[in-house]
Amino acid sequence: MKVKYLFVLSFVLCSVSAAAQVRNRVFNRGVVSSAFSDRYMDSLRQVNQRLDSIYNISVARQTAEGRLESQRYSTLFLPLTFYNGVAHQSFSLDADVSDLDKTLLGIYLHRPELISNTESQLDRINIIEPVTKKQKTETNIVEKVAPVPIEPDVIPTEVMIKKPNFWTISGDYYLQFLQNYVSSNWYKGGESNYSAVGAVTLNANYNNKQKVKWENKLEMKLGMQASRGDTLHSMKTSEDLLRYTSRLGLQASTHWYYTLQMVAYTQFLRGYKSNDSFVYSDFMSPLNVNLSLGMDYTVEWLNKRLTGTIHLAPFAYNFKYVQRLELSTRYGLDEGKHALNDIGSEFDINLLWKMTDNISWKTRFYAYTTYKRSELEWENTFSFQFNKYISTNIFVYPRFDDGASRDDHHGFWQLKEYASIGFAYSF
Repeated sequence: MKVKYLFVLSFVLCSVSAAAQVRNRVFNRGVVSSAFSDRYMDSLRQVNQRLDSIYNISVARQTAEGRLESQRYSTLFLPLTFYNGVAHQSFSLDADVSDLDKTLLGIYLHRPELISNTESQLDRINIIEPVTKKQKTETNIVEKVAPVPIEPDVIPTEVMIKKPNFWTISGDYYLQFLQNYVSSNWYKGGESNYSAVGAVTLNANYNNKQKVKWENKLEMKLGMQASRGDTLHSMKTSEDLLRYTSRLGLQASTHWYYTLQMVAYTQFLRGYKSNDSFVYSDFMSPLNVNLSLGMDYTVEWLNKRLTGTIHLAPFAYNFKYVQRLELSTRYGLDEGKHALNDIGSEFDINLLWKMTDNISWKTRFYAYTTYKRSELEWENTFSFQFNKYISTNIFVYPRFDDGASRDDHHGFWQLKEYASIGFAYSF
């Protein structure tokens, strides 16, 4: 690049001396003719075209800073002019004098007769804007407004890890009443009576959603009644049950589980008949514990309105205990014996059918046999829910037990039934 500019500079120095005399006469008169200005501008354009041709040869090797520097060298190809900034820049204490400034300063000092113009004269005729000072590269607007990344505020927090809860707790309870009044001269006879029944059912079920589930259910039911015809007992039980059911299952397929089940039940209070002081039943008299091993089928029918389990156990162990020896033969035990052990098979069904939003049917069918004797129980509870808290129940409970004493009228069959209305709540 320096060779190029020295070549051009020598060309200019040879030709500028002749033009300087003519140029001095024009500026001294203070009048620049229009024809002369046109010729002057044409000559500048021709020089610029020549420079462009030379410039384009090496433009691929020039950076943005080099291109800016080459534009400053255009002052060499104009009629030699005295620029104020060259002297100021050269004699400044912190000056960084460029090659161009050094060249111009040398001409100013050694060949002053070649200077034909001043910077102020060129400004008046608007020929060129002098480039004597270093131009600063303009800052891109993007650089000025570029967003600065904001460091996020790091707030220390405690990590809390919660273990999954596989337990489900639920239950329901109700308290219902029944009142029946019969006058002493009622044409069909009968007697007035009052009764109340309350029941609580609690469920605690474990299911890890993989293969293991453990279901626990505790049922407590107690009913009391009073009748004018019973002169020995002011109150006696009409319903009495304390039953616990536990079922441990290992999943075999989608609906089938290998199951170990235990059912234990007895009652709370003594059981009497009207105008009879004999105790027919009591707490732990009897106590039944049944342990069975088999399979369970999970029922989810009728769009899950009918749900529950069906338990099939080819192997079952039954333990019966009677604390009152006088009741031993009544419950199938040998006279004078407190306990009875036997082995057999068991079949158990527990279902809940929500027929409508207000009507439901809960049923439990239990069958156990030792192939010498059999026990069948079928509990049915029909519930009619009037609103969230008021409902009525119809309870039907037929039972068969050929291990007990045979009745002359009913044989081995037994039946209990009642209807009640009152308060009920589920959670």
